[in-house]
Amino acid sequence: MAGTTITLRLTIADPVDGVAYSLQDKANMPVEPRIASADPISFDAPVTLSEDDRLTGPFVRRKGATRRFVYIAIGTSAGQHASEWSRRAKIDVHDIPADLLAQARQGEVLEVVLPGRAKDGGPACATVRPIRTWRAV
Repeated sequence: MAGTTITLRLTIADPVDGVAYSLQDKANMPVEPRIASADPISFDAPVTLSEDDRLTGPFVRRKGATRRFVYIAIGTSAGQHASEWSRRAKIDVHDIPADLLAQARQGEVLEVVLPGRAKDGGPACATVRPIRTWRAV
């Protein structure tokens, strides 16, 4: 059963300046790494939306029957070998509301805005909770 390709935009509001960020594929490889400035940084992840609203594709990971997430690699994980940081941010995608998924099927890009910094001042990592939840843009 073929699905529809949709775009999820992951925007980091305040990334750590000078640190590399990238999407990370299922082989744990960084995809399109970029060095952050003080400005927000965004990554567009193409994913497949099945007819029953499951998300799959080269960037979507799963844990258990329902949890789906996308990784953003940071520092050495994003290929910046001299970085002092080696982190990944896990962004849940299984909880995107059905009405937004319906908009994505019609070509709308779905965006979430994420914090860029952890309490230690370094890049936010582990499961990162949005500062602005999913919306069509």
